[in-house]
Amino acid sequence: MRNRSAGGFLAVPAWAWLAVFFIAPVAMVVWFSFGYKPGIFGTHANDILSFDRYIEALSPTFFATFQNTLGVGITGTILCFLIGAPVAYWMAFKVRPSRRGILIALVLVPFWTNFLVRTIGWQVILSPEGWMSGLLQAVGIIDGPLELLYTRTAVVIGVVYNYLPLMILPLFVAFDRVGPTLREASKDLGAGKISTFFRVTLPLSQPGVIAGVLLVFIPLMGDYITATVLGGARGNMIGQLVASQFQTAQNWALGSAMAVLLMIVITLTIAVAALIIWLIALPFRSANRLVLGPVAEDATDAATSARQEVSV
Repeated sequence: MRNRSAGGFLAVPAWAWLAVFFIAPVAMVVWFSFGYKPGIFGTHANDILSFDRYIEALSPTFFATFQNTLGVGITGTILCFLIGAPVAYWMAFKVRPSRRGILIALVLVPFWTNFLVRTIGWQVILSPEGWMSGLLQAVGIIDGPLELLYTRTAVVIGVVYNYLPLMILPLFVAFDRVGPTLREASKDLGAGKISTFFRVTLPLSQPGVIAGVLLVFIPLMGDYITATVLGGARGNMIGQLVASQFQTAQNWALGSAMAVLLMIVITLTIAVAALIIWLIALPFRSANRLVLGPVAEDATDAATSARQEVSV
């Protein structure tokens, strides 16, 4: 009991930090969302509580932006996984251990530059007068200037670039912990490379996959810098609307309602995705139990017989 109490006291600074800088701000946003904007020069008032701001936030004008944000978030997360998984696998299993530190440093290089500066760099690259537009025209792939900037595609490219390292690093750690022993055992039992990856490596790397998806999807859904710089009006995301309500319109109640709805959408999306993945993986887990159950029993019987022979 004394050891448990000591361990609980060690966690007090962390809980205090979360309470002051996370729980309290979120609670304040939720409280503001039930208020209203008092006049032209006011920002918020909570003397009359109602759900009117939520109804306003779910109007057709803003609902289309919620849909666009969810589409960009899901697309960007999937692309980050499809690009980051091969890179992390290569770093974990194909690269010498002495060179992995250099590759990890190269993955972290983008974080040495400001987020806004990196995004503006893509604005220069994707602009009709940029070098990519000139190169594609010189090669003959396109006939006129590149019309990619200020579109939803440009926003997806920007978020994939900005958040890809957050997917690669957890996947690399998860793949590296699997180790070569289990993969070699799978190959000895007749499984190919693809079967070994989907039935051994990927299931054992599930914590890293979950961490990577959460690290990418949650901040991506609230990103407004990439959408503002690369998307303009056609790449509008809910983060831009929330920021505009607080900074430009000075309607803190409506901005808070949008922020709360954004958090609810993120939570529901993660829950639905987890349920779908669990339902898809359920037949594979059942099949593994049917196949591996007798094998495990035979292995246990063999080990018991071996111990008896050794004792004799």
